[in-house]
Amino acid sequence: MNRRRSALRLVLAATSLTLSLTAMVGAQRRGREGTAAGREVTIPVTVDPGKDRAGAPAQLQADDLTLLEEKRPQRIISVRGPDEAPPILAVLLQDDLVARVNNEIQGVKEFIRRLPAGSRVLTGYVTSGSLGVAQDFTTDLQRAADSLRIVRGAESAAPFNPYVEVVEALRRFDAQPAGRRLVLLVSDGLDTSRGFRSASPSQSVDLDRAIGEAQRRGVAVFTFYAPSVGPTSASRTAVNYGQGSLNRLADETGGEAFFTGTDFVSFNPYFRELSEVLARQWLVTYRSANTGPGFRRIEITSESGLRLHYPAGYRAR
Repeated sequence: MNRRRSALRLVLAATSLTLSLTAMVGAQRRGREGTAAGREVTIPVTVDPGKDRAGAPAQLQADDLTLLEEKRPQRIISVRGPDEAPPILAVLLQDDLVARVNNEIQGVKEFIRRLPAGSRVLTGYVTSGSLGVAQDFTTDLQRAADSLRIVRGAESAAPFNPYVEVVEALRRFDAQPAGRRLVLLVSDGLDTSRGFRSASPSQSVDLDRAIGEAQRRGVAVFTFYAPSVGPTSASRTAVNYGQGSLNRLADETGGEAFFTGTDFVSFNPYFRELSEVLARQWLVTYRSANTGPGFRRIEITSESGLRLHYPAGYRAR
């Protein structure tokens, strides 16, 4: 009898241990999923006024918006307007662009100086080797503007490809507070690091990576096209590949691409339009109810019929 009782106690103890371990594993799994489920996601949303550029709403209301993530409705926590979220901006210039770009440096400086109080700005150069940071994020807008120099305008300054160093710049947002995160990239957009045949917007591995890293961090990328002293000064196909890549990077991250024809005359019209866009850009924060890693597609609609521009989605880890 005593032996039977001892055996029964052992069985009960083993069962209890198994149940405890199962519960522990389940809790750990739920904990890991909880980092992806129920997380707050912040994305930039720009109102497109169409032909009536004065027609953008003075206030974008949360109850006017429907937000779907992977076709599932999500709860919007807040909607912040441009005045409530000063930009956190990285300004990146490709170092092997044609020398005429140097005539536009003063305009870049003026754009930085005119940013609203509380803005944070990083300046850097997409150049040979790794990203050349001229000024790390600072609220001193004059200091950020003064850190800019002319581009070298030589093939020796060409990057491996622009998107590798864009990813470097995106990592620097990790130490910044949540907010209206932006990149202004002045580049020819061409990635020939894996051969010219792989330079198209649909073939560039590092372009895909830059888009994913920007989406994960909620960074909208705005791009100005200018030719480099390399292939985009000589080949129409290279120009098309570069502009197409810059357009895709901007479109899929909630930004906008600026270019005219195969060259540029001045960045001044681009800066005027960019300033208008930023004045219509809002920050929407919602709580994701989805679980697990991977890409999550976003759809946002307005009951009042506003045309909205926003990232295609983001990648959860």
